[in-house]
Amino acid sequence: MIAALVGSGPVAAQVTAFKQAVAEAAAQDEDIASFYRENDYTALWTGAEETHRQRRAELLRAISTAEAHGLPLSRYDPDSVLEMLRNVQTPRERGLAEVELSKVFLKYARDIQTGMLIPKRVISQIVREIPYRDRKTYLEDLPKSSPAAFFRALPPRSLEYNALLKEKIAMEELLAQGGWGPTVPAGKLAPGDRGNDVIALRNRLIAMGYLERSNAVEYDPTLTEAVRQFQEAHGLNTDGVAGPATMKQINIGVEKRLQSVMVAMERERWFNTDRGKRHILVNIPDFSAKIIDDGKVTFQTRSVVGAAREDRPTPEFSDVMEHMVVNPSWYVPRSIATKEYLPQLKRNPYAVNHIEITDSRGRKVNRGAVNFNRYSARSFPFSMREPPSKSNALGLVKFMFPNKYNIYLHDTPAKSLFDRDVRAFSHGCVRLAEPFEFAYALLAPQSDDPEAEFQAVLRTGRETRVVLEEPVPVHLIYRTAVTNARGHTEYRDDVYGRDARIWSALSKAGVVLRGVQG
Repeated sequence: MIAALVGSGPVAAQVTAFKQAVAEAAAQDEDIASFYRENDYTALWTGAEETHRQRRAELLRAISTAEAHGLPLSRYDPDSVLEMLRNVQTPRERGLAEVELSKVFLKYARDIQTGMLIPKRVISQIVREIPYRDRKTYLEDLPKSSPAAFFRALPPRSLEYNALLKEKIAMEELLAQGGWGPTVPAGKLAPGDRGNDVIALRNRLIAMGYLERSNAVEYDPTLTEAVRQFQEAHGLNTDGVAGPATMKQINIGVEKRLQSVMVAMERERWFNTDRGKRHILVNIPDFSAKIIDDGKVTFQTRSVVGAAREDRPTPEFSDVMEHMVVNPSWYVPRSIATKEYLPQLKRNPYAVNHIEITDSRGRKVNRGAVNFNRYSARSFPFSMREPPSKSNALGLVKFMFPNKYNIYLHDTPAKSLFDRDVRAFSHGCVRLAEPFEFAYALLAPQSDDPEAEFQAVLRTGRETRVVLEEPVPVHLIYRTAVTNARGHTEYRDDVYGRDARIWSALSKAGVVLRGVQG
């Protein structure tokens, strides 16, 4: 109908009516209004040219298949868009349709490129800067390439996003087929066990692809190895025993895993930016810290992250690591000094005696001369510092990417915590299981012998800053669905409950789980 309309009637009158309609319809959206003003209200979508037809077709195709990317059809309403185009009869109606197509296009383009939700509105600890494009540039760039190529380039191009797309399809097919079958009723099973619960565990692992089909009724070495593989893929200690933590993960259904994948896709859209040729990636629920060079993990270590209570969870953001401090002092954050140490000092002024207390001029305070009961958390006038030592709360090295959240990576004397499955114990900073090796890897590009250089500074016992000649981007992310080096999706526990809240927000926006036949 649009093509026929463009070629009929008095041309000048049609153009005037069309442009007036565009100007009126665009008036409430300054980005759209500015684009059409600068282009003399020329049609982008509703002309008779083949390129216009292709743009309309690609837009309709994109919004009609939005669910493939975990976006809701209801947000773009492709049926109503198609009906609107079919009902265009006059130049004015064509002008109104022109602007409506641009509105739908801008909503879809931003959603699929940088996410549908605004993360800070869902979870305050997601303080990441989202790489939003100027909305008008979408309209300006569309005519510069073929419509098909433009729309193909909109979603994130990362390997992670593509892997999540594939996993989403696989989970949807499993959902349509009924999932992985019955859950395992036992709370714990171990090698040597026999019986119906072992059979249920065996069948569950067969359905998940960790075990070949068999009729074994005993928890034998083959089943033990399958449990180990499952544990590795879910960030658990690989002891081959199906204990409570392992059983909890085994019994999670396909629906929950599909939710994790779709939340991860939205998160990947928020993180749709250049991460750096070399960068550090800390995945909070994975309790890991990785150095990545040219897309490959070149170093990885276990981590401890913020505790899942009060103001301790580790926030999500990106920054740049500039230096490390060897033999660091720990300058006690005021929140810890007043909430944790002041009550102890009120009971005993000589408590926490490994911590120095200093006044506003930096002079060491005589604890015996101070009545700490005089002070509240608000009026406490002192600073607290733990000098360098092996027992220092920061251990023997900290890695700095200065930020307003006072978050950094560091060593710790509490090494036993790295043996836990769940490692959320800190006040927000990230502790590393192998901090020295992490330092060597960071220094390798600027030193012929990074280990010797680091150890020489360490032996002095003096607090020393070591500058990274090439600063390294640091990304603190939160993913419960992650892709391993082999391209397989692994799953982690939602330690802070953040993904559950994001899924709730996605659901309220119209996102639904769907089972799709393969």
